[in-house]
Amino acid sequence: MSARVLFMVVTVTVFAAIAHSDTPPKDGYVPDAETAIKIAVAVWSRVYSESEIGLEKPYRATLKDGIWTVQGSLPEDEQGRPQVVGGVAYAEISQKDGCILSIGHGE
Repeated sequence: MSARVLFMVVTVTVFAAIAHSDTPPKDGYVPDAETAIKIAVAVWSRVYSESEIGLEKPYRATLKDGIWTVQGSLPEDEQGRPQVVGGVAYAEISQKDGCILSIGHGE
């Protein structure tokens, strides 16, 4: 599935859920790390190249105060040290409604 199609599917799903409910589910529309990562990858793929984002696996998501922070990873050598110098993609996503609060790529 292309990034554009995935982005559209995620966006339509989130907005359809919001439109059919006055109150978000107890755990919000982004209840877990897997969902947060899918949203972030869909957005990153539109902004950065899919090949660049694919090199930043595994992705990590942490939840703090209702905000998911999703980040890519730098490739590591056998000792667990980064093989390249640079930054990774990141996104901040609201757990409650799936709103993208910020995205970027470290340098």
